[in-house]
Amino acid sequence: MSYLFSIILKILIVPLTIISPTFLSTSAVSFGFEKSIGLVELKGTITDEVRKDVIKHLGSFRSNRNVRAVVLRIDSPGGGVAASQEICNEIRRVKTSGKPVFASMGSVAASGGYYVAIPCDRIYANPGTVTGSIGVIMQMANVEELLEKIGVYFMVIKSQEHKDIGSPFRRMTDRESELLKQVIDDVYNQFVDAIVLERGIEKEDVLKIADGRIVTGKQALELGLVDELGDLQDVIYAAAKTTGIKGKPRVLKPKKKRPTLLELLGIRTLVQDYIAGIKLEYR
Repeated sequence: MSYLFSIILKILIVPLTIISPTFLSTSAVSFGFEKSIGLVELKGTITDEVRKDVIKHLGSFRSNRNVRAVVLRIDSPGGGVAASQEICNEIRRVKTSGKPVFASMGSVAASGGYYVAIPCDRIYANPGTVTGSIGVIMQMANVEELLEKIGVYFMVIKSQEHKDIGSPFRRMTDRESELLKQVIDDVYNQFVDAIVLERGIEKEDVLKIADGRIVTGKQALELGLVDELGDLQDVIYAAAKTTGIKGKPRVLKPKKKRPTLLELLGIRTLVQDYIAGIKLEYR
C-alpha cells in the first residue's frame, strides 16, 4: 500500500513542479528560454526619479539568472550629476556579476546621457545621434531688481558668510562665484577622468573636445567616444552574440509604470527644482 501511495504521490507532484512559479526558471531551461537580453530604457532628463527606476531595473536583471546581458537604451540630454554617477555604479555592479552591459544611443545621449554610457562594455550610436556635450553647468536666477520694484525684501539670518550662496534674492559676490567655480571644476574633472579611465583616451585628447560641444554619433566614433555605429536591434544582436545566444534573442523589458497626474503636467519637476535650489548638472 505504501509503495502504491508513493507512486501516486509522484504522479501528482510532477505536474505541479512544471507549473509552479517556484520551478518556472528550472522548467524554462529545458525549453531553451533561459538565455535572454534585458533591455533598460533611460529616457528624458536624469532626475532622481529616473535614477531610481533605472537602478531598480538594472538590479532586477543583475539578479535574474536567465538574463545573460543588458542593453541600456539612452535617450537623454543629461541631468543630475549624482544621479548619473549612481546609475554608473549600478552598471558596474551588473558587469561585476559577469553580465556585459551594452549602451545603445538614440536621438540624444549628451552630457549626463553620455556619462552613463561610459562604463558600459560597448557603446553604440546612430550616425546622427547627438552626443558629447562633456561639461558641467550650474544655473541660478536672480530676481533682486524685480523684487525691489514691487517692494519685496528678504531678510536673512545666517550662521556663516556663504550659507545662502546662490540665493536668487541678491547678487552673488566675486568670492562666491569663485567658490562655485571650484565646485564646477572638480565635478568636470570627475567627468573627464571617467572618460580617460573607461575609454582609454589620453586626458589631453579628452580635454580638446570636453568644452561642452556636441558631436554626432559618426564624429564620436572617430574621436573614440563610442565603439560602433548601429541601431537598437544591432546592439541587441551584438549582446546576444557575445553571450552565445543563437538565433533571435529573447528580450525582456521592465513593466512600465503609469505616470502620475503631477508628472504628466510637469508640476512635480517644477516643485522638485524649486526645493532643490542649487543643482549640479551634466548638461
